[in-house]
Amino acid sequence: MSEIQRQSSLLPRTWTVLSLIEWSRDYLVERDFDEARLHAELMLAHVLNVSRLQLYLQFDRPLVPEELASYRALFKRRLTHEPLQYILGETAFMGITIHVGPGVLIPRPETELLVELALESIRGILKPQLRALDVGIGSGNIALAIAHHATNVHVTGVDVSEAAVAQSRSNATRLGINRVDVLHADVFDTGVVHDRFDLVVANPPYISREEYESLMPEVRLFEPRQALTDEQDGYGFLHRLAPRAAELLQPGGLFLCEIGYGQEAGAREIVVNAGFRDVSVHPDFAGIPRVVEAHLPLA
Repeated sequence: MSEIQRQSSLLPRTWTVLSLIEWSRDYLVERDFDEARLHAELMLAHVLNVSRLQLYLQFDRPLVPEELASYRALFKRRLTHEPLQYILGETAFMGITIHVGPGVLIPRPETELLVELALESIRGILKPQLRALDVGIGSGNIALAIAHHATNVHVTGVDVSEAAVAQSRSNATRLGINRVDVLHADVFDTGVVHDRFDLVVANPPYISREEYESLMPEVRLFEPRQALTDEQDGYGFLHRLAPRAAELLQPGGLFLCEIGYGQEAGAREIVVNAGFRDVSVHPDFAGIPRVVEAHLPLA
């Protein structure tokens, strides 16, 4: 008998929504899981196919064996530190629902800043149609959010990962967004990616090899390593990407790139050396410098 089965056998045979949430919360807290109650509620809402609000309106509802079995399967996955987003199969990003799965980086709230800056710049460009390039499209969250909120933009996304390409294409189809093209390609392959764009955006692997080993298990054990670390000092990808972005941008074009903690000075130097001007770094909601904004000169 597993530990979870042994513990649950000590409780009443009849489980209600509330009793299962409270037991799950206590079990997770004892094992140092963060946001224990929230995660229990979200997993149970997923099993019951209701919203969290609807869950609160039926705390006394008894659960049938099939529902308990489905919840137990999800709960066991969470105990291995598998990210909640993979367990649920989706996450919210900029007002749209992005499906995610193993092999694809999970969208983070701080990346919404990059999209907000992109949309702000798009509103300031007096052209009826704009072209954007998303380097390392992943789940498609950045490209799809830009296309969803700015209907005059056509986005091309590139990624070397087959899993990412499949996921982003699936998300585009599900959301009905047809202004996003996804290429299974390396952005540094000039024979494949050679068009000129008004905007280049990227959330590249910027975690150093040393920092990677200290990441929380949800990230280190489950998310794709190549989307997180450059296996160097955290600047390796940006060193290559900045000059490539300068080649791919129209004169006067904009480069937006997410960076990691403590990388502001180094990132500024890299993009300036690549030929960009009017460089600024924007902090995220936690006050951490997070997105580099750099402009290519008109001439």
